[in-house]
Amino acid sequence: MIKKFTAVTLALLATFLLTGCSSIGNKSTSMSIIYGATAFLSLLLLAGYCLLVRKKEGWFYLLFSSVLVVNVGYLMLSVSKTLELALHANRLAYLGSVFLPLAMLMIIINVCKFKQPKFVIWLLLCVSIFVFLVAASPGYLDIYYKSVSLETVNGVSVLVKEYGPWHIIYLFYLLVYFIMMISAIIHATLKKKIQSVSHGVILLVSVFVNIGIWLLEQLVKIDFEFLSVSYIVSELFLIGLYLMLQEIDKYHQAPVSESAAPEEIEQAEAVTNEFNEKCRYFAEQLSSLTPTETNVYRLYVEGKGTKEVLEILNIKENTLKYHNKNIYSKLGVSSRKQLIEIARILNNKKSD
Repeated sequence: MIKKFTAVTLALLATFLLTGCSSIGNKSTSMSIIYGATAFLSLLLLAGYCLLVRKKEGWFYLLFSSVLVVNVGYLMLSVSKTLELALHANRLAYLGSVFLPLAMLMIIINVCKFKQPKFVIWLLLCVSIFVFLVAASPGYLDIYYKSVSLETVNGVSVLVKEYGPWHIIYLFYLLVYFIMMISAIIHATLKKKIQSVSHGVILLVSVFVNIGIWLLEQLVKIDFEFLSVSYIVSELFLIGLYLMLQEIDKYHQAPVSESAAPEEIEQAEAVTNEFNEKCRYFAEQLSSLTPTETNVYRLYVEGKGTKEVLEILNIKENTLKYHNKNIYSKLGVSSRKQLIEIARILNNKKSD
């Protein structure tokens, strides 16, 4: 299903680029096609995610919906005939733009297997709503735009804006999300919370492309054609993020191909049963750990390295090796890597 989703996405993007960016009549006609194509393609991507992807994530719904809202906002703005309608379209575009970084941050946090208190999510939601209200204030207050007017350029309606003192809030909002995303990815890569370095690189590229587009929109005067195409590119990176999540899930679940031979299926089931038994034994034996061993176990699961554990517990390296040997023996594992892997699987099952 995921491969089909990706193939359909690439085909739609290719069609969009060949039709929307070609010379059709005059520039206004071509730009109208681009705006309509981006909005329609965003709708198709959201529908494709809902219909073709089995295991869905709530934050991905927000991501796909936000991109759709942004592109619909730009489409409405391009055909607006009055300033009031143009401002409503501008608010719609900002609605999607404000919640895009929030959704992406939460997806990165989930990929990196970080646990965050619920109040943090509510706090971020409140901040996002506040930033949106500030960005939506033109027409009511002059804090975000000092002045704004509607002009027609090459047959397309555009807002001519003079930024107000509170416009910096939106730029600061994006910058903070940029820092949080990059910090989370680097920390997770260093602590080996991400399955491989290549996954971390994919995440970093996704962040730099998306945040770069958002910042570029605010800092540089760019034609609308580029912005429309850039949002489609952003959606492709979001799909890439989802594919990476699916790859991680497959790594843990190790599914068996329907076309596999009976011997292969039987062998795979035996391996799965053996691993499940190991996890069950692991969970049962956790209570047998001494208080010190429990502290060592907890620090390892949190991603602490040997030096950090030594400093936190104020013990010598030989003492830590002694505790490691006892922990591995009691829990039935052979290494710290295996201990952390099983511990995270058990934690994920508890959270589910």
